[in-house]
Amino acid sequence: MTTKSSNNRDVKKNNRIDTLRAILSCGRISQPSLAARLGHSGPTVLQNVRELIALGLVTEAGVFDSTGGRKAKAFAPVYDARLAVGVEITRTHLGIVLIDLAGRLVRHERRKLPFAMTSDYLRALGDEVDTLLRQEGIPPQKILGVGISLPGILDSEGAVLTSSHVLRIYNVATENFSRHIPYPCYFINDANAAGLAEVYDHNSRESLVYLSLSNSVGGAILIDGQLYTGNHQRAGEFGHHTLFPDGRRCYCGKQGCLDAYCNAGVLSDLTGGSLAQFFDGVRSGQPQCVNAWGEYLGYLAVAVNNLHMSFDCTVVAGGYVGSYLEEFGGHFREMLAARNPFEPDASYFKFCRHKVGASAIGAALLPVEDFLARF
Repeated sequence: MTTKSSNNRDVKKNNRIDTLRAILSCGRISQPSLAARLGHSGPTVLQNVRELIALGLVTEAGVFDSTGGRKAKAFAPVYDARLAVGVEITRTHLGIVLIDLAGRLVRHERRKLPFAMTSDYLRALGDEVDTLLRQEGIPPQKILGVGISLPGILDSEGAVLTSSHVLRIYNVATENFSRHIPYPCYFINDANAAGLAEVYDHNSRESLVYLSLSNSVGGAILIDGQLYTGNHQRAGEFGHHTLFPDGRRCYCGKQGCLDAYCNAGVLSDLTGGSLAQFFDGVRSGQPQCVNAWGEYLGYLAVAVNNLHMSFDCTVVAGGYVGSYLEEFGGHFREMLAARNPFEPDASYFKFCRHKVGASAIGAALLPVEDFLARF
């Protein structure tokens, strides 16, 4: 009897969760449309909607035009009923975002804050989160939590940053980063976070490979919208694919890794460390920049083709360099099509949707998803 009662509660809870996700996805929808979308009866949908309204997560939003009968009531999500913060820690900067229940970006800030594993830095990290929320006038009870993306490998529980070449730290408890943040905190690898942000919406759970082209090269593998992290949390370390045996020296100590050919520094080092200045040089036709970009795209085409041959799904390029590809990679798909052994096609390749803040957005999705799975 207890088991049956418990199962009934679980079914009702899951129906309510599905109803909220559907309303978040549609933005504005009628009861009949919602019932058809979910495959639930009208009374069940209405009961769930009433509960969501009572929780302040959904509101009535007028009526739809009549199609011959009575006008149907419209329901809409209260997007800002709850909010989440995302933080991206890099070697030189801090990215902070605020997102709503649908994962939509409310605010994005990028602050110069050189990383140091010190009390002052960790206090500054907490201060930056507090400042953002105060400036937006967000009461603490609306905040679901803070997701923190880190450039390195975390253990399976997200409790230890086992290795970060970018930050030059190893085996550091992630709770250090949340010491001055008075909200539940969630931790994730930066490339995995960016991959989640790219695939995330409430309609689709596609399979996708995300290639991150930043200060180091990494990536994420998403199968039906779910992260695949491998047996040792190192899946998606595409930067250590061998591009040229006995080639350039990689930071890992090996030779010929993709990272040595496609990290952002390969380009930005030509213009004093500024990637924006490098692409200004490409735009204005500076020979050094144009030639370096052409060479870079050649290496990248090999890497992307290898990923497509391995996973046979959408491949997205993001990160610092990836954010420039849509403007400067006009013939890149032609290069990919020429390498495709099955058909001259490269429609599988996508430019990243999030040009800025992708890792922070993906990190912020963790508390949102936790809430949507259990509210």
